Amino acid sequence: MQSYYADLHIHIGRTEEGQAVKISAANNLTFYNIAREASQVKGMDIVGIIDCHSPGVQREMLRYLDRGEMTELPGGGIRYHSTTVLLGCEIEVRDEGLGTAHLMAYMPGLEEMRAFTDWLGKHMKNVQLSSQRIYVPAKALQAEVLSRGGLLVPAHIFTPHKSVYGSCSTRMSHLLDLDGIAGVELGLSADSEMAGYLSELDRYTFLTNSDAHSLPKIGREYNKLALMEPTFEEFRKALAGEEGRGVLANYGLNPRLGKYHRTYCGDCGWILDEADAIATERCLYCGSRRIVRGVMDRILELADRDIPFVPPSRPPYVYQVPLEYIPGLGPKTFRRLIERFGTEMKLLHEAGFEELAEAAGESIARYLTAARDGTLQLAVGGGGKYGKVQT
Repeated sequence: MQSYYADLHIHIGRTEEGQAVKISAANNLTFYNIAREASQVKGMDIVGIIDCHSPGVQREMLRYLDRGEMTELPGGGIRYHSTTVLLGCEIEVRDEGLGTAHLMAYMPGLEEMRAFTDWLGKHMKNVQLSSQRIYVPAKALQAEVLSRGGLLVPAHIFTPHKSVYGSCSTRMSHLLDLDGIAGVELGLSADSEMAGYLSELDRYTFLTNSDAHSLPKIGREYNKLALMEPTFEEFRKALAGEEGRGVLANYGLNPRLGKYHRTYCGDCGWILDEADAIATERCLYCGSRRIVRGVMDRILELADRDIPFVPPSRPPYVYQVPLEYIPGLGPKTFRRLIERFGTEMKLLHEAGFEELAEAAGESIARYLTAARDGTLQLAVGGGGKYGKVQT
């Protein structure tokens, strides 16, 4: 058994032919560029690209496979140098009487994904684009994914916009068959302890992923997996906790850094105090109704426990501050660190204080080691604005 770093929610902005895929994502987020960045800069062993249903993206995959620059793996996934790409798709659902939610479907290989695209095209307005609404019930989509050998994972389950708990319903059972869910993605403003307020989630493996809309965001949240090899079938076993496979650790933002952590007033800009924000419908400072409900406050509103429960089998949730948050760490210093240590994963997990200080100075070395130790002072985020490291 070996350990592998995996970020399983990365978007494609455009194809190399210039076709839009995820309109809000960077244009240089192509299938190839993601694989190269993950392999050569990030040191990510596995990435999940969740726009692989797009016909334009599939044409690119076929081209790189035909050239021999990438290889399909017998156990599922596509290999590029030291990184395996798992093929995923993010889909928006809205059942009658419920709000919107995003679900992620992962397929074993390109053949299965292309067949899934054919089915999606019959129920979507534009199958070329990312995160599109599908006009079938969520349970029908779920059954279709499972019948094709795929895995269904609800995305960023607590965020205020387009998530199961944040905008869709009060319970996941209202939307999906609980037995047909492979795992759940917590999102950037929640951690394992916060999720422990909802007993419905006790049975599931938690994932922490970047939801990257640009190349630098890849790996801002990720997972450490125990697998025999980096393939789709091994990933399936890890989510199910089978045969010694599993998630060894979740690496994610401290929820205080998440841009939807606390309830926020869209008019006056105040982040509302914890004790008063849970049930308020108006801003406590200006009276506005333009309230963006924070993840922490939404969880407390939905909680069926007074204190969170974290099962003994739950892996540790390690607060990982992305390099972009470190004060003074600009592009030149970052390039110098990558040249010295090889990849971000080696820099974050293996480099010692003296090595970091020699490469980037003692101030940045102190920030990086404090980030590892969980002792950085953080300003809270809310209302669509990320928190930040206090200097």
